[in-house]
Amino acid sequence: MLKIKDLHVYYGGIHALKGLNINVPHNKIVTLVGANGAGKSTTLRSVMGLVKSTSGTVIYNDKDITNKKTKDIVLQGVVMVPEGRRIFPNLTVEENLTLGAYTRRSKDSINKDMKWVYELFPILKDRLWQKAGTMSGGEQQMLAVGRSLMTKPKLLMMDEPSLGLAPLIVKDIFDIIKEIHKEGVTILLIEQNAKAALEIADYGYVLETGTIVLEGNGIDLLNNDKVQKAYLGE
Repeated sequence: MLKIKDLHVYYGGIHALKGLNINVPHNKIVTLVGANGAGKSTTLRSVMGLVKSTSGTVIYNDKDITNKKTKDIVLQGVVMVPEGRRIFPNLTVEENLTLGAYTRRSKDSINKDMKWVYELFPILKDRLWQKAGTMSGGEQQMLAVGRSLMTKPKLLMMDEPSLGLAPLIVKDIFDIIKEIHKEGVTILLIEQNAKAALEIADYGYVLETGTIVLEGNGIDLLNNDKVQKAYLGE
């Protein structure tokens, strides 16, 4: 579904991505783990056209989307849940979710997906008229994921969905990711919480300073000695 080939990205004089190669098959969960500054967020931002690559290609469903306009990439079904949630704090929960569906026209389809979001996140249904900025961090993360689902993504990319959340909320978020995947959504997950990410991933990549240093099935990476020492504290 998504193929990143020999991607190079520079930030000023910093070579952020150094010939990145990643494959995200249809209807799989793929995770990209690594420390701060490894280039994980840059990877997603490059796919979305928010950061321009110097060379290399991004192929989505056999179409070259390298450095295309973000709005055109979204219209093809590629959606990102950004790090830090980036909800609209002065708008209500319902208004945030409605904005997620801005590219869509069918009211029946939108209402159906709104119902699905409320089934995934019952707390959001209870807070319809609450200003998003007054919600807890975990609730805001749920809203950010819900808003992205209202776009009806085929490929959902998530940037550090567990960042700053309490352990119990982290478990809820990862359970929701599995539920979204069951509905046929392909997922590319960026995470510092390597254990949680690799436990649910079909395939994983380990990124260090812009370079893939390890890759393999999620469970194999979870049991890899190097990964355990570097990212799992074992």
